Amino acid sequence: MASDDGPRRAAVLGSPIAHSLSPVLHRAAYAELGLTGWTYDRFEVDEAALPGFVRGLGAEWAGLSLTMPLKRAVIPLLDSVSETASSVEAVNTVVRTEDGRLAGDNTDIPGMIAALRERGVEKTGSAAVLGAGATASSALAALSGICTGPVTAYVRSRERGQEMRGWGERLGVDVRIADWAEAEQALRAPLVVATTPAGATDALAAAVPERPGTLFDVLYEPWPTRLAASWTARSGAVVGGLDLLVHQAVLQVEQMTGRAPAPLAAMRRAGEAALAAR
Repeated sequence: MASDDGPRRAAVLGSPIAHSLSPVLHRAAYAELGLTGWTYDRFEVDEAALPGFVRGLGAEWAGLSLTMPLKRAVIPLLDSVSETASSVEAVNTVVRTEDGRLAGDNTDIPGMIAALRERGVEKTGSAAVLGAGATASSALAALSGICTGPVTAYVRSRERGQEMRGWGERLGVDVRIADWAEAEQALRAPLVVATTPAGATDALAAAVPERPGTLFDVLYEPWPTRLAASWTARSGAVVGGLDLLVHQAVLQVEQMTGRAPAPLAAMRRAGEAALAAR
């Protein structure tokens, strides 16, 4: 937890990073909270450059946001890692504690839960996950707290399927594996979490059922995705990537600044405006 006495710095690191909306969200929060001495930047940092960047952090640094490919690479560089982050071996938030130590956390997982809760989804009897990358493991961790039945993961390779099954065992989730060729079946689940890159689910848009459940599509650009647009056209509930981004950023701001609650509405407005201007 950081004090707001004097100038403080924070930033998002990753590669590529130019597209990140994190500076827009965090700066909006600082303005709303009256933290005039705080700055938030973005830095293009890959795995090779990360150790040097972390070693160079001065006392003015309050925290870091991390995106791909740094969420796992940062773990050995930290003094402590939260149970939430350890559960998926992924850190997206680093905070300098009052005694100068670097503590890692994962706000993607509670951010997903908060985004779903905001749209009225607190429990589901089953779910489907499209994809098997790093975001999919966070999705499984989030589902471990709200899904009372099985989660079917639709993947493109046997290796990915084994990874997802392993994450399920670790997180206490009943994960069942299906081939990506059967992904249209996923759309009949009461909750569908799409964790795939842009364009990967476009071919599924025409297969959305007449009365779909809830779609959580983690993309925010381009938005809406073809799948999300088709879902909305059939009166299904949609949770988008901006919802996730804002909710996880709210938690980051609270941890880095020590101020709670962070201004969710102002951060969302800033994100929406930034996306509209692109």
